[in-house]
Amino acid sequence: MSALTKPRSSGSSAPHSAGRRTAPRDPARPPGGTMGPMSANDTDASSASARPAIARARARGFHVLAKPTGAICNLDCQYCFFLSKEMLYPGSRFRMADDLLDAYIRQLIEAHDTPEVTVAWQGGEPTLMGLDFFRRAIDYQEQYRRPGTRIVNTVQTNGTLIDDEWAAFFRQHQFLVGISIDGPPALHDAYRVDKGGNPTFDRVWRGLQALRARGVEYNVLTTVHRANAGHPLDVYRFLRDEAGARFIQLIPIVERTDNGDEVSERSVGAEAWGRFLIAVFDEWVRRDVGSVFVQTFDAALASWYGAPPSLCIFAETCGEALALEHNGDLYSCDHFVEPAHLLGNIHNTPLIELVASEQQRAFGAAKRDTLPRYCRECDVRFACHGECPKNRFIATPDGEPGLNYLCAGYKAFFHHIDGPMRFMAGELRHGRAPANVMAEVARGDRELLDRLRASGRNDACPCGSGRKFKRCHGAA
Repeated sequence: MSALTKPRSSGSSAPHSAGRRTAPRDPARPPGGTMGPMSANDTDASSASARPAIARARARGFHVLAKPTGAICNLDCQYCFFLSKEMLYPGSRFRMADDLLDAYIRQLIEAHDTPEVTVAWQGGEPTLMGLDFFRRAIDYQEQYRRPGTRIVNTVQTNGTLIDDEWAAFFRQHQFLVGISIDGPPALHDAYRVDKGGNPTFDRVWRGLQALRARGVEYNVLTTVHRANAGHPLDVYRFLRDEAGARFIQLIPIVERTDNGDEVSERSVGAEAWGRFLIAVFDEWVRRDVGSVFVQTFDAALASWYGAPPSLCIFAETCGEALALEHNGDLYSCDHFVEPAHLLGNIHNTPLIELVASEQQRAFGAAKRDTLPRYCRECDVRFACHGECPKNRFIATPDGEPGLNYLCAGYKAFFHHIDGPMRFMAGELRHGRAPANVMAEVARGDRELLDRLRASGRNDACPCGSGRKFKRCHGAA
């Protein structure tokens, strides 16, 4: 189950120079979105200096989240950070044109010297484009696919528009579908509502059942927020037992307000996020290792094993997961779709040159180079690396800016899982199954129970909490 054998994951897994192409300026694009013409000398100089970076990007691969509808969605989830991005393109129809679809697929395939190329669709809500759009996408993939190259399509959807026809298409073309669901109905509907403020669970559930009926491979993406953070086992058991999920992504909701380091009332608290992860991990490590894959746990095991993490947020540097808008604008990251992080437009500059640009390399390196001292000296830095830069907006205990808002939760979680992670990493190194940890944890639980039964009220609790037995396990 580690990153060495990790499952396919939509919207999170990482997955050749095209000729220049000029298109009419889109008046809906923000200022700076169109790069001016370059002279032949400028192009030669730029190409020469970027050549090593381009070669590395081709060989390693990169991930692009394509947003064919931009920020447009048929729902109005109250915590969605992307809906406001509509304001970047006033007057736009928010539909990817066919010539851009053609150019994107061609450039994406040409930009990879890897045996597999991932085409990732997101939004907004990508299914608003309709099935014919995706049929054309498949046609272009077949047109440009090199012999021996495997094309993998992923789509992240709210699921409300999926019916049997969509499910049959996804099955036919082996799409991996990520479906957004926040737990049982009451927890899901707390914030995931439609434009009229109505609950959406029943519609999402119908979409999920259509996928299951057709045997479509799917992940679930669950956001953790103020409404469901206090119910970790209700959420996890629902996803596992009712939704039938075997691949789960857990995403913390962190909404900044206009007041500096404050967050919205919908946001999950740092400590609550840590408790949520710990509770789910404790259930998972006792019964589900090897049968249910939780992306955060998978990435953690990679870190303990010494392999590259499967999630960009836990990597030392980032910059290999970009976002493509409906009009061809390429941004450094899905969480940084804003003018300061606009790299250019693939109609005017080949995709691979933007991915390998100095601006993008600097963006990725900043994840490492801007870590405060508190993080650089942290004992779990190897597993965290400061998490996502978008969440680094509070101060360290000594007042240095740049600490991650979720730090306290992640630190508690990584300390809690250290023992089981060390065991699983050791099993991997010896060619054994990490799932053996379940028997090891069960043995430890039995030994602890024996020690608890033998403890006096005023003895130190054998669980290691540092409290007296009567005020710890004895109180229960």
